[in-house]
Amino acid sequence: MINQLRYVLWLGLLVLLWFNYTTWTAQFAASAQHTAVVREAAAAPALSNSVPQTPTPPASVPAAAAPAPRPAPKVSTAPAAVSAAAPVIHVHTDVYDLEISTEGGTLVKVDLLHYAKVQGSKARVQLESTDPAREYLLQTGLTGPSGADYPTQAARFSAARLEYRMGASGELRVPLTWHSGGITVTKTFVFHKGSYRIGLHYLVDNRGRAPWTFAAYAQLFRNDPRTKGSYFHPTSNAYHGPAIWDGHKYVELDPASREYQHFTREVTNGWIAVPQLDFVSAVVPPAGEPFRFTSQVSGSDYLLAAAGPNQTVAPGATLSLTQTLFVGPTLHGQLVKTDPTLGYLDDYGFFTILARPLFWLLSRVHGVTGNWGVAIIIVTILLKLLFYPLSEASGRSMAKMKALGPRIKAIQESYKDDKEKLGRAMMEIYKREKVNPVAGCLPMLLQLPVFIAFYWVLLYSVELRQAPFIFWIHNLSARDPYFILPAIMAATGYLQFKLNPAPPDPVQAKMMMFMPLVMAGLFAFFPSGLVLYYVVNSLLSIAQQWHINRRIAAATKRTA
Repeated sequence: MINQLRYVLWLGLLVLLWFNYTTWTAQFAASAQHTAVVREAAAAPALSNSVPQTPTPPASVPAAAAPAPRPAPKVSTAPAAVSAAAPVIHVHTDVYDLEISTEGGTLVKVDLLHYAKVQGSKARVQLESTDPAREYLLQTGLTGPSGADYPTQAARFSAARLEYRMGASGELRVPLTWHSGGITVTKTFVFHKGSYRIGLHYLVDNRGRAPWTFAAYAQLFRNDPRTKGSYFHPTSNAYHGPAIWDGHKYVELDPASREYQHFTREVTNGWIAVPQLDFVSAVVPPAGEPFRFTSQVSGSDYLLAAAGPNQTVAPGATLSLTQTLFVGPTLHGQLVKTDPTLGYLDDYGFFTILARPLFWLLSRVHGVTGNWGVAIIIVTILLKLLFYPLSEASGRSMAKMKALGPRIKAIQESYKDDKEKLGRAMMEIYKREKVNPVAGCLPMLLQLPVFIAFYWVLLYSVELRQAPFIFWIHNLSARDPYFILPAIMAATGYLQFKLNPAPPDPVQAKMMMFMPLVMAGLFAFFPSGLVLYYVVNSLLSIAQQWHINRRIAAATKRTA
């Protein structure tokens, strides 16, 4: 019975893997259709209730100052194309090499200095970009009634200089200024040493004769053709696209879904973001203020916007407001420091409740060892110790079954033509020897959720991206270049098979014997950090089972 159950578990795992493969293939097989967005040169942005074809600010400010009810922000899926003539401000910090266009104060290029596109390459991971093949812009501004002049993403700002570098103070402020009709708006980006959080401050100074009404907004435009996922590297199937925190829960606004192609929601204490596996661009509006979130999709283009309530500055008065941007890797500590709910972007799926404590443990061990591979080994050992009582019970049951192997085989030979008598004889020997055939599998089932959670931690933690181990393993997030770990995995799987009781059915026995080779083949193209975890866990299981088998064998000889 124990062998049949183990066989079913292995078969179920293979079926699940195959199901995942066929599902991912079906989902990404069709090439992404790209619908071109017509971009007309316009002197001023146009506003309409439909998805316009020209760059537009996101909202027309309503007459009433109350935030609700109000019309949805009127956005375009075409970004405000950055004029070639607009000067660009270069900003250098310890984590960024970025560019801000003086047209709108738009982030048009963000290079992450600590993250190479490919390990060993000088090219950095780039988030915001004006590359037509993968346009990705973070636009911010103030807007108001149609026909008036406002510092939108299409407005021209002035800057004191075109290059800024972070100094010893650890803080860098980059101000841009806009003037019109007695109104002066100073838009300041604030950078901090070692941080991917960017402060965005507005100071509105009304030197005119009439009140000035405006609404702040921010929007993320991206040209993001859907790509085909890879079964051999599951991280390529991770969600990338618009997402929000609606004040209560995390929502992925999949552009392929009709529901989210024209999405509108009033949100307080939320944020908008565009995650892409290990990296994200996000906008966090001020707490306590109602913002209207919208998303619009046109082919492979989508635009996610957040428009705030109306605010009015009296003549001779000033008003300041703040937003927070986050552009960088999904480092959990920095995300939750920016906003506690941003931690949901560092998502481990269904097993998050178990994965977060495991990642906390892994990161603490890494803080001591300084090597993620060593941390994986130590945490695997700690998990093995945690579950040792369960593993001990499972191992003892398997050892007893292995010791009973010759007697069980004799019974099977004696009653091979009488299934009923065979069943009774098997139950009698199990009862007499106090062996439970299922006891060896139940502990494994109880451990499974923890091990799956650890799997997701290793797969989706940006901290392990391109992390070296030792010798030939230079990147724990990539496959073993020489397939040495998968070969060790196959060998350890075969040793486990030999240590455990063999299935009575010869066909099952052969399948179980070849199963380690099949599993090694499946894991051969997985990140080497995952294979390392599996190999260490298998070696510990072998040592434990060998020790238990020796004890049971010695006890059997003493009582014989």
